[in-house]
Order: sequence, then structure tokens, then C-alpha cells
Amino acid sequence: MAVESRTVIDGRRLRSERTRQHLLEAYIALLRDNPRPPTASQIADRAGYSVRSLFERFPDLLALSLAAADMAFAQAHAQATIRNLHADRATRIRTQVETRAKTCEDWLPLWRALILNQHMSSELQQRIRRIREAVLARIEMMYLPELDTLEATVRRRTLIALEAITDFESWARMREAAGLSIDESCTVWIRAIDSLLPATPVSRGPNSQRPIS
Repeated sequence: MAVESRTVIDGRRLRSERTRQHLLEAYIALLRDNPRPPTASQIADRAGYSVRSLFERFPDLLALSLAAADMAFAQAHAQATIRNLHADRATRIRTQVETRAKTCEDWLPLWRALILNQHMSSELQQRIRRIREAVLARIEMMYLPELDTLEATVRRRTLIALEAITDFESWARMREAAGLSIDESCTVWIRAIDSLLPATPVSRGPNSQRPIS
């Protein structure tokens, strides 16, 4: 009887977790369709559940958006595997840009919702700060040879500029306002980063400063 009871409880937990996941996916899908934050009724309807089911798993829509931010961060982190860290300059720039472009393409609607609601919660502000810190850390890692040639103040300002160049809204301006394709947008970022970075130290090897095509 104890084994049967535990099996029933585990099954309920699994179904509840599946429901929770479907609600999060519905929330993100609605944001991709329309930048205006969806209502509880819209989210529940899109996921195929009742509003009651939504609030059984999330006390309010802010809690749902926090959970969505955590899910997005985990998925984006998994997608953004560090590659070509010790490659030549051109390869490192292209790798970082392509990875960042995919993140922006996938998560821009959710990012906008987080920014819009950040005043409502210190936890939400922490999520946003955590995401930005992760982006800066990756930029610094990918361009360490070039950044190491700069004194501290210039290095910090260059990092800030690199992050600004490749932020979500920069991607949105290229894709939405300018109507550029993904490849065209990547080319803009690649050339901007290459012009902003200082020269790569010669010790990086004969191909370290191969020009960007």
C-alpha cells in the first residue's frame, strides 16, 4: 500500500510539473505573438488549462514571470556553450555574435516583459542583473587577449560598449526597425565589434588578426 501511495503521489507531482511547464511555455509563446503582457486567462487558455490551475502553481503573474526568467536563463545558458575560446580573432567574434544573436532572437519578447515589469519586484531586478552579468562575463572571456592590452578604465568602458552594441534592443532595432535578416544583423555586429576591439597581441599566432570578411 505504501508503494502504491508513493506512486500515486509521484504521478501527481509529475503531472503538476508538466502543467507548470506548459503554462510557462504558453506565457512565452504569447509574448512572442504580442509584446503586451498576457492575462492569466490568456495564458491558461493557450496552455489548455483553467485559470485555477495556473494560480495553483503560481501565486500571481509576477511569480510566473520570475519562473519564466529562470527557465529562459537556464535554456539560454545551455545554448550558449563556450566555443572557439582560443581561436583566432575573426572566429571568436563570429562565434560570440552567432551565439548572442540566437539568444536575442529567441528571448527578446520575454526580455522586454522583464524590463517592463522590473519596477514591481526586486527579485525581477536581480534576474535582469544576473542576465547582464552573464553576458558581460562571456564577452570578457571571448575577447580576453584584446581586453588584456587595455588599462583598467579603458577596459571597463570597452566592455560596456561591447555589451551595449550586442544588447537585446540593438538586435530589435536591426531586425524590426531596419528590417535586416539574421545574417545581415550578425554582419553589422561583427564589424562593429572588430572596429571597437584593440589590436590582437601578436603572440596569439599568425592568424590572430585575420581580417573580418
